[in-house]
Amino acid sequence: MFTTLITAEQLLALKSSGAPLMVFDCSFDLMNPAAGAHQYLERHIPGAVYANLDTDLADAGVVEPDGTHHPHADAASGGRHPLPSREKFAMWLSKVGFGNAMQAVVYDRQNANYCGRLWWMLKWAGHDAVAVLDGGLQAWQAAGGAVSAGEEPAHFQANFRLGPPLRRLVATSDVQAGLGGAQTLIDARATPRFRGEVEPLDPVAGHIPGAFNRPFAQNLGPDGRFKPAAQLRSEFEQLLQGRDPSTVVHHCGSGVSAIPNLLAMELAGFAPTALYAGSWSEWCRDPSRPVARG
Repeated sequence: MFTTLITAEQLLALKSSGAPLMVFDCSFDLMNPAAGAHQYLERHIPGAVYANLDTDLADAGVVEPDGTHHPHADAASGGRHPLPSREKFAMWLSKVGFGNAMQAVVYDRQNANYCGRLWWMLKWAGHDAVAVLDGGLQAWQAAGGAVSAGEEPAHFQANFRLGPPLRRLVATSDVQAGLGGAQTLIDARATPRFRGEVEPLDPVAGHIPGAFNRPFAQNLGPDGRFKPAAQLRSEFEQLLQGRDPSTVVHHCGSGVSAIPNLLAMELAGFAPTALYAGSWSEWCRDPSRPVARG
């Protein structure tokens, strides 16, 4: 069973073994939401199912004519990409044919920025056998993996059953209550956004007071693969400055790019840490909440 990363070579062997397996292509572009589906149709791992961040891995909710987004009442978080309820997520998994006995492998073309979301959601749904393809589609092709184009045949409906959550989700109220205390916030956004110098996506610039900044791309080497475990551990220990790793809560703009930091901490040997999925986009919607800049 693969539970964190899988190499392209390991995936090639797994596919040829005939073991129960489903591969998911999570390619996406926040600035052009249609791009990921086009990339999938152009080229993907044979048999891969496309998982759309906006519609499959987030609560689609209701969008008003002026573009204002309201998540459904049962959404598990707020923000720009509200988590769907676990029950709705299980329904989607069942619809695409994913069952509890399967190994899941998730990948994208964007340095694990988007596929990490599905990795975390499967853990949150109680499914441990899910791994990120280290290096993404680029590593798969470099290893000689075949690619397909166009739509894939639909899978038979499955019956995915939820289990106890294997990862912890925290709410805005939890983060607010922890300000100034033992909680350690790590923000995965690019440093200019963290400092409040620019804000291309959300209505307010800045960050949650007390948060540390670690842009998610810092977890990867020049080859697009995650850095060695010892290097990641050293970097996170330096970032935490002696703080207890178990107090860490990860966030970003909308709960997506926080996951590479969360995954990297696990690769470094730390116990699983928490996710604030609403992230900055949920935090900054209430003007009564404090904002830090610089």
